[in-house]
Amino acid sequence: MDIKKMFINGEWIQPQNDQTRDIINPYNQKVIATVAEGDKTITREAIQAARNAFDSGSWKSTPATERGNLLFKVAGFIERDKEELAELETLDTGKTIVESRVDMDDIAGVFRYYAGLADKDGGEVIESPIPNSSSKVVREPVGVCSQITPWNYPLLQASWKIAPALAAGNTVVLKPSEITPLTTIKVTELIEEAGIPKGVFNLVLGAGHTVGQELVDNVQVDLVSFTGGIHTGKKIMKAAADTMKNIALELGGKNPNVVFADANMETALDQALNAAYFHAGQVCSAGSRLIVEDKIHDSFVSQLAERVKHIRLGNGFDETTHSGPIISAEHRAKVESLVAIGKQQGANLLIGGKRPDSPELQNGFFYEPTIFTDCTTDMKIVQEEIFGPVITVERFTTKDEAIQLANDSIYGLAGAVWTEDTLKANEVAAELRMGTVWINDFHPYFAQAPWGGYKQSGIGRELGKHGLEEYTEVKHIFQNTKPAPINWFK
Repeated sequence: MDIKKMFINGEWIQPQNDQTRDIINPYNQKVIATVAEGDKTITREAIQAARNAFDSGSWKSTPATERGNLLFKVAGFIERDKEELAELETLDTGKTIVESRVDMDDIAGVFRYYAGLADKDGGEVIESPIPNSSSKVVREPVGVCSQITPWNYPLLQASWKIAPALAAGNTVVLKPSEITPLTTIKVTELIEEAGIPKGVFNLVLGAGHTVGQELVDNVQVDLVSFTGGIHTGKKIMKAAADTMKNIALELGGKNPNVVFADANMETALDQALNAAYFHAGQVCSAGSRLIVEDKIHDSFVSQLAERVKHIRLGNGFDETTHSGPIISAEHRAKVESLVAIGKQQGANLLIGGKRPDSPELQNGFFYEPTIFTDCTTDMKIVQEEIFGPVITVERFTTKDEAIQLANDSIYGLAGAVWTEDTLKANEVAAELRMGTVWINDFHPYFAQAPWGGYKQSGIGRELGKHGLEEYTEVKHIFQNTKPAPINWFK
């Protein structure tokens, strides 16, 4: 099997350490690829290449329209190779092929959006209060950007970082999750095919404690963008402080899905399943906290549990599969540990809570869709991000109680409210301390709208024009049009 290499300074490189890593299909634990495993030395080489490319000025001084045209090319190549990319994503993550195809459409859309946005910011002229002067504000690229992406949406999350960074004129060193690198390697090939200059985009592979650490610590890096777990995010924030790097952190959520008694029950039930069990619940915005008005609680939960029984687990390439496996044995063990804690703390396990019995699922990292009832906000399963197919159910009686419960979290990424009362919906949305609030829907996002969280869900925003601004520095340029001595010290 060929070893997939790293891309540094315009060349595909196998590090001198000759270390490799096998990439495993979580559906059946078969090896699907072998990739190079980087270390601090090769990471420094990649950072130096990015530093040289930025400081030379060739990319940042390239007209924004030309940078945008390169991104348009990448988008076209993604659409051309959509099926290959989707198959790689399903092999890598275990998600269904239908999900992976949708992801590829979204990824191409992200590149197209930032390609079109690249040349749209001509700066801002501001009125100077000082006579005989002019004043303007411009945005310039921040410099060398380290980008560290997660395993649940490997290429989608990478696109949210790569496209705006390149559009703004930065140089990049990207590290995908060490367990799901395949589509990122493939899109690097497409970026190379599009004609990216040497050193502008670099791909390093390897573990977080070596490659990732160097990407954060290295003094030549100007910005670190990270999507992943809250504990790692906090370590990155502390480490980046030593060199005062810019940071952009998306650290997940524990997202409330609030259902009032006057909601459309059929739609709310269907969307509660989608909110929590899509991609086996391995979604940062998963609606894993179901908060239901007391009047309908028992009926709603009963119907929900009945529908959960019909969720089909299986091979992501089987068109009848609803949900694939958990990403790894290690992560499934974490889910199992939290489920055990939930039972110990008094939550009622209504359904699921174990590995499936089906013989055809025994080789994969599967876990049954799970529902806990009688949950309270002091329980660990309500407060901690499980990142698996687990719903916790809480109940409320008043609008104010619903808001209080929804906000009772260290996180603030996303949430939803279900009601036919438009006024009530907007009153609740206004009080929820979250970066995204959906009314009578769950999960939609698009390239034009910002994505990010309040509180400990992170810092900064991706997507939208805010996602481009994350990769820029603001500069004020003042010009005296009639300079003259002021004679203060004569």
